[in-house]
Amino acid sequence: MNLKTKDIVQVALFAALTAVGAFITIPFPFVPFTLQSFFTAFAGVLLGAKLGMLSQLVYVVVGLVGVPVFTKGGGPGYIFETSFGYLIGFIVGAYVIGKLSERVTKMTVQKLFLIIMTGILVVYMIGVPYLYMIMRLYIKSDVAISWAVRVGFTTTIGGDIVKSIIVAFIGFKIVPILSRQNLISRRGFHELRIHNK
Repeated sequence: MNLKTKDIVQVALFAALTAVGAFITIPFPFVPFTLQSFFTAFAGVLLGAKLGMLSQLVYVVVGLVGVPVFTKGGGPGYIFETSFGYLIGFIVGAYVIGKLSERVTKMTVQKLFLIIMTGILVVYMIGVPYLYMIMRLYIKSDVAISWAVRVGFTTTIGGDIVKSIIVAFIGFKIVPILSRQNLISRRGFHELRIHNK
């Protein structure tokens, strides 16, 4: 992937924003509620599939090498945290949001919301099984999959729906503006053609 300076700046910006989102948190046991998914969704909407995914990958790699950008710190041992599956999910979720957005020729707020929620659900599809696996295999806790769904999905999905609505409304308005000013790189992507009507 050939990256321009603008692309690198955008990737770094959203990696940093996701890191900031890790510290805007409401503590829950095992899976804290943070604003990380808010910036993950924005990365997919504004940067597209490849750069959005790359921004989240950079964030995760920086944390794994030891920079304390995750909610509970950083380092390679973080893969044993119950919430690490969601970090993997952010990488995939940003790509899904970006890719689906690129394929829509006439965007609406409603479509953008559904696209974002699809990406968020992908995050959960990775995060919840990972939570269950860590609890069973690493922590050696005899929990049921229903417990993992309740703790890792039910308690936080409401907040993610609200965040997705906000991202959809803001993204719907600012993507055309940023595109016209050539502030969003679309090289290698289908152009996001969002119609403000």
